[in-house]
Amino acid sequence: MRAATWTLTAMMATGVLSTTSPAGGALHAAERPDSAQSGAASSVPEARDGLLFASPTTRDHIGRVVVPVMVNGRGPFRFIVDTGANHSTISSALVQTLGLKPAETASITLHGITGAAQVSFVTIDKLQAGDLTLEETVLPVVWTPVLAGADGIFGAAGLTEKSLLIDFQRNRVVISPHVEGSVRSSSIKIHALRPTHGLITLETQVSRVPVVAVIDTGSERTLGNLALRDALKARRGAGTVAYVTSVYGATKEVEPGEIQKAPPISIGLLHITDVAIVYGNFHIFKVWDMQEKPAMIIGMDVLGTVASLGIDFRNQDVYVASVRSSDDAYSWTHGTGNLGSTMQHQ
Repeated sequence: MRAATWTLTAMMATGVLSTTSPAGGALHAAERPDSAQSGAASSVPEARDGLLFASPTTRDHIGRVVVPVMVNGRGPFRFIVDTGANHSTISSALVQTLGLKPAETASITLHGITGAAQVSFVTIDKLQAGDLTLEETVLPVVWTPVLAGADGIFGAAGLTEKSLLIDFQRNRVVISPHVEGSVRSSSIKIHALRPTHGLITLETQVSRVPVVAVIDTGSERTLGNLALRDALKARRGAGTVAYVTSVYGATKEVEPGEIQKAPPISIGLLHITDVAIVYGNFHIFKVWDMQEKPAMIIGMDVLGTVASLGIDFRNQDVYVASVRSSDDAYSWTHGTGNLGSTMQHQ
C-alpha cells in the first residue's frame, strides 16, 4: 500500500478563498471548510430526490458530476466523478452506514492538489458504477469536508477500457464501453496525448505557449503551475494584475495561489477565452511530474459550460458536444460549424 501513488483532485480548489487584490479590494471570500462544512458546499445545488448527477456551471455555482454507485449490493450512493483521480475513495460516513471496519493504521499515502496525507482504508467486496464492476477493491477513507455531502469519489482516471459521458443537458452520467454514436457525430473530437498517470491530457496553447492540459472533472477551478505563469509573464511583460488567494484541497494543507485572467487558450479547434487561472506551486503537479514545463488543470469552471463531455479512455479521445449559451463570463469558440458559436459561463 505504501508504495502506490494514490491521487485525488476532487473538489481540490474548494472555492477560491480569502481572495484579495493588490489594492486590498475583495474579489471573492468564503469560509475555510472544517469538519462540519465544506467550502464548496454552498456552490453545489441541492439534489432533489437524489437525482442531480450532471450539474452544469452557471453564474451562481460551479457544476459538479456525480455517478450513482452500488457498494456491496447497497445503494445507489452518490460519488463525485474525478478524472484527475486514479482510484476511488469513500467517505467515513458511508463506511459507518455500511458497517465496514477501516484498517487500524493509516497506511495509504493520498496525494491531493495541496499536499499528501496518510489515510486508512476499507476493503469493498463489490463496487458497481454503470457498466463497470470492481471486486475486492481497496478504498481509502477520505477527509469528509472535501466531499461536500457526497458519499465518495469515483476515480475515473482508472477507466482504461471504458468511456465516460457527462450530459449536462439531460442530467446524466454514463459509463459504458463506447461513447454514444450520436454524441460522437455532434461533437468536436480531440485526441489526447499519450496517457500519464492515467490522466487525459491535451496538447494546448495559451497565448502561443505550449502547455499540457489535464481534463479534471474533480477540480472546481482551472489551475496553472508556476512554469506556465512565468512563461506567460515573460511573453506579456509587466502590468498584469494578479490577485492573491488560498487554495484548499483533498488534504488539510493550504496553498497560496495567484489569480490572473488568462490569454486565449487553444485546444485543437476549440478556443477558450475569459478564463481566470489560479497559479501556484501545487503539490499535484509534482506528483504528476509536471512542475518543470507549463501545465494546467482545466476544471469544472470551464468544463461545466459544455452541453456534454465524452471521454473514450481506451482510444484517448475527448468529445466536446454543442455548447450551451448563457449571459455569463467565460466563452469558448471554435473553428468549425458543427457546434454552437459561443459557450459562456462564470
